[in-house]
Amino acid sequence: MKKMLFILSVLLSTSIGFHLKAQTQKDDDFEFFDTVVNNHNQLFQMSCIPSAVEMILKYYKVVDFDFDGLQNEWQNKTDGSFRDFDNRELYGITFSQKFVLPLDATFPIDSLFQTIANELKSEKKVIISLPVDGGWHMFVICKQTPDGDFVSYSKLGSHTLIFRNTKEIVKKSNGTEILTYRTPPGM
Repeated sequence: MKKMLFILSVLLSTSIGFHLKAQTQKDDDFEFFDTVVNNHNQLFQMSCIPSAVEMILKYYKVVDFDFDGLQNEWQNKTDGSFRDFDNRELYGITFSQKFVLPLDATFPIDSLFQTIANELKSEKKVIISLPVDGGWHMFVICKQTPDGDFVSYSKLGSHTLIFRNTKEIVKKSNGTEILTYRTPPGM
């Protein structure tokens, strides 16, 4: 009986310890979605690029959650691209445009996917341009699924867009551009 009680107490304490550890681990993807995406809006029809950049700035808490200065400056600019943020430092975060290549059969899709996976492994997000309804819209890739695909979030006004088949979309369009970033040490 004592042996049975000992085993039961060990199992119970192990179970409680595991449960407490699981509760205290930070869920970065949930935090990004819940605190940034849900509280962010794209203000203008054509401001998806600065909107995505603002989500990154809000994630790192270098701007307030009501910050919309980049979108207000951009408004409905029709000739904008990731080039506008290439090598641009904003609040200590430096953005870089990558994969500015023709979208054809020679596009290095595997290299693009590996770059995105590496950024996610280093606990960063990636801004990506994806085709939507005959045009292009910017998304923030937040995580890689167990099957290897990427989950991308965006806003269209106050409406949240979520794509869980990012790789398929990129393959159908023969590639795309991304915007990565560097943060200062300790951020």
